Amino acid sequence: MTTLLVGLAENPVVPHLSEFIAAIVFAILLAVIFAKMFMPRFEKTYQERAEAIEGGIQKAEKAQADAQAALEQYQAQLADARGEAAQIREAAKADAAQITADARQRAQAEADRIVAAAHSQLEAERNQIVNQLRTELGGLATTLAGRIVGESLDDDERARRTVDRFLADLEAADSRAPQGADVP
Repeated sequence: MTTLLVGLAENPVVPHLSEFIAAIVFAILLAVIFAKMFMPRFEKTYQERAEAIEGGIQKAEKAQADAQAALEQYQAQLADARGEAAQIREAAKADAAQITADARQRAQAEADRIVAAAHSQLEAERNQIVNQLRTELGGLATTLAGRIVGESLDDDERARRTVDRFLADLEAADSRAPQGADVP
């Protein structure tokens, strides 16, 4: 055994026991210094990074929730706007129908007024023509009657009575004649 110890002491690769003990003490001392000085800093940095990541995740979740709420609000406003647009379209259609009906009614009233005015104008012209024809016919009838009778019927009163009687007879014959039949 002594040869073994002597062989160990002489081997340059194997450290001496004092060097071995000093290396172990130095390693323990180094581990204690590292644990006391650097580990708290590493832990603190690790904790700060973990908190920053968690804070970022929370901020991201909050931002996502805010975005979702904004999207829902936008969709609700869009639905309201679409509903309001539909109501406006329906109101416009109803207004257009009302305006069209009013315009038709005014046009019909105007057409009725024009027709009534035309009828009254035609009636007035007819009366005027009838009066002219009476006068002319009366004059011709009295001249013809005077020739037939052989005496002058220049007396206006007598001529007028004769013409009125003649026209009354014609109107009576017209009223007795069936509708659509020609009066001779």
